[in-house]
Amino acid sequence: MLSPKRTKFRKQHRGRMRGVASKGNTIAFGQFALQAQDCGWVTARQIEASRRAMTRYIKRGGQIWIRIFPDKPVTMRPAETRMGSGKGNPEFWVAVVKPGRILFEMGGDDITEDIAKEAMRLAQYKLPVKTKFISTDNKLENPSSKESNTKTKSQEEVKQ
Repeated sequence: MLSPKRTKFRKQHRGRMRGVASKGNTIAFGQFALQAQDCGWVTARQIEASRRAMTRYIKRGGQIWIRIFPDKPVTMRPAETRMGSGKGNPEFWVAVVKPGRILFEMGGDDITEDIAKEAMRLAQYKLPVKTKFISTDNKLENPSSKESNTKTKSQEEVKQ
């Protein structure tokens, strides 16, 4: 499982998750990606479970990039402990995810859009945040469809 080798401080504040992701919100490595739609904490175990689900489905054919890293320690107190006596010990690690953040990317010659979509669907079941499947091809198709719509409108205007 993922966790930092060392940190400057053992314990952290919980923090707030406001706004949208400003970093890591575009596809950088592969052709297909899984993008978060709301905010939350993704634990190291959930990241590993998602990675395994994707890898098993693509049968180690393509390549998978994990774009989030669990670098925030979450502390817990022992069960049935009275109030007070300080903060608990770090129990697990989480990655803070905001809307728009790319969680996983996938690419390779063997990977088609259908394979990637199904692999990402299996992965998103393991995650606590809502996600959507995006690809680099979709971005290229949208402007051309807009241009074709304007061309047909202008041709219709000429006919009238």
